[in-house]
Amino acid sequence: MLLTACGGVPDIVSTPIENIDNTPIKEKELTEAEKQNWGHLDLVKDTIPGMSVDKAYAELLNGKYGQQVIVAVIDSGIDIDHEDLDGVIWRNSDEIAGNGKDDDNNGYVDDVHGWNFLGDAYDEQLEMTRIVANKMTSHPDYAKAQAELQKKKGEALQNKTQYEQILQQVTTSDEAIAKHLNKSVYTLEEVTAINTQDQTLAQHKNVIMQTFGFGIGTIAETKKELNDGIVHFTESLNYNLNTDFSGRKTNDNVDDINDVGYGNGNVKPVKKDESHGTHVAGIIAAERNNGKGANGVANNVRIMSLRAVPNGDEYDKDIALAIRYAVDNGAKIINGSFGKSYSTHSDWVHDAIKYAEKKDVLFVHAAGNDSQNTDVHANYPNDNVNGVEISSNYISVGALDPVYGSKVVASFSNYGKNNVDVFAPGGKVYSTTPENEYDSKGGTSMAAPAVAGIAALIRSYYPKLKASQVKQIIMDSGLPLKAKIIVGGNSDDVKPFANLSKSGKSANAYNALVLASQTK
Repeated sequence: MLLTACGGVPDIVSTPIENIDNTPIKEKELTEAEKQNWGHLDLVKDTIPGMSVDKAYAELLNGKYGQQVIVAVIDSGIDIDHEDLDGVIWRNSDEIAGNGKDDDNNGYVDDVHGWNFLGDAYDEQLEMTRIVANKMTSHPDYAKAQAELQKKKGEALQNKTQYEQILQQVTTSDEAIAKHLNKSVYTLEEVTAINTQDQTLAQHKNVIMQTFGFGIGTIAETKKELNDGIVHFTESLNYNLNTDFSGRKTNDNVDDINDVGYGNGNVKPVKKDESHGTHVAGIIAAERNNGKGANGVANNVRIMSLRAVPNGDEYDKDIALAIRYAVDNGAKIINGSFGKSYSTHSDWVHDAIKYAEKKDVLFVHAAGNDSQNTDVHANYPNDNVNGVEISSNYISVGALDPVYGSKVVASFSNYGKNNVDVFAPGGKVYSTTPENEYDSKGGTSMAAPAVAGIAALIRSYYPKLKASQVKQIIMDSGLPLKAKIIVGGNSDDVKPFANLSKSGKSANAYNALVLASQTK
């Protein structure tokens, strides 16, 4: 990229010089407002490791108007009628809704807002389960998949039982403490102050104090987390890890990339709990400053919904075709908040990513939530074959937590000096969920759309820049956090932040727009 000195262009901000390992900058707990917007805040001004989105709008974009950008979200279904999304949903103007015809001759009938590659299905196996269930003995990872499947089954059953026992204990103690204090919602201080000779009540007090020590929030929030965990492990055992389960309902051959036309035009979730895609879409483009729940990173965006990610591992065929659909129907950015450890047709997805590169479309992908080094443990889809990068339009994103210090990298986040490009806010991110609701979710799934939002801003206000330039701008303009980081939640594994990704930086919208303005 060629840089030119532009008069009046702000400087790119640098990391504060404080030694954050020894002197944490943010000592107070985040307020509710900060929790719901932390990814948009500014490290220097707010002492929270956000992406300086609010600062960018206030200082760089005020009074400016960009071009509209289509961002394709390959995910679970999206609630396109959500109060904070209904104004930013892409519409295929060449398609007449509900007439049962392929009006634009693109191979998809009634694809008004995108396409649903899953049909009516949602629950699915993991890829390693499919490899074992279908006896793919020729797959290079067959033996590994067999061993890991048995291990995962045992862990899921153990975790489910443990969560059920803890939830029962917390529920019983919560009821006892609430009765003693004569209030259903209480604080740790109030529990600590309980002075009793009643041994049973004292035991309940100890349980609740330990529960507060989990650091999740209120007791009600902790109970919800535990219940969500039980649901997760139950579904894993019933669907994801069950070799006898079959979730596919579209009657296509998943091993034939030319068997197309399956699915339908209904891109909405099949049930309320299918909330992942709606949450991701809101991070990118929830209508800004409309007085409702959340603000997306980008304005001037239209979200194209491509339902291809089930409650389990996605099929390579669906992802490859979804990428091609997005490219062929005008998307300039594709967000992929999904991933898996095994792949049966990775070449199809690689070809689709290269097709997107040829058509100048950026593909933003979540790095994965296994606390692993992706330079060693593969996370699909990726952009390398035998260690060689195959495209210039793929950017992999790790996740940050809202804590500026040694724990700023989320404990669940994957990392990799070669295969992760940049980090972004991904822990406890507040966004849209189905039926006009909102919730906080964590994962690299939340970090990827944050970066997709920055990319959309760049492509809106600087539309002449190529996808490869947008990627490089995001990497080059991030904040190089000068810290030793606890990796994977393991306090014995400490690495410099610079060693956890190719850029060694945290994505920053303000800096990215400054650098974009200087780039020819």
